[in-house]
Amino acid sequence: MKTLQWVGSSKKDLKGLPEDIKIMFGFALYQAQIGKKHEDAKPLKGFGSAGVLEIVESDEDGTYRGVYTVRFSKAVYVLHCFQKKSMHGIKTATQDINLIKSRLKLAETHAKENGYE
Repeated sequence: MKTLQWVGSSKKDLKGLPEDIKIMFGFALYQAQIGKKHEDAKPLKGFGSAGVLEIVESDEDGTYRGVYTVRFSKAVYVLHCFQKKSMHGIKTATQDINLIKSRLKLAETHAKENGYE
């Protein structure tokens, strides 16, 4: 089983989401840890073959996203968990994409330093 690593405030952010959303995201992360892919996990556009996946779930209060990477052989890195703010379209906000990119770089460095590649 791959280890689960949290980048930045992703763990705290996940804990702040509604209970049903946390359960769903948690199950998707568990599946990634055991080498499977949640049926709702989709590659996040703009990241090429980086193995960056996104889970999108909605409830009566809005839409939530969890972003993680499975590109490393020994770890799954949770990059970002957040509530989608825009009421129009499905595009992820530029500030969220930039945050995910910077956290992916941190994950790459951490994986290399800790032998998780």
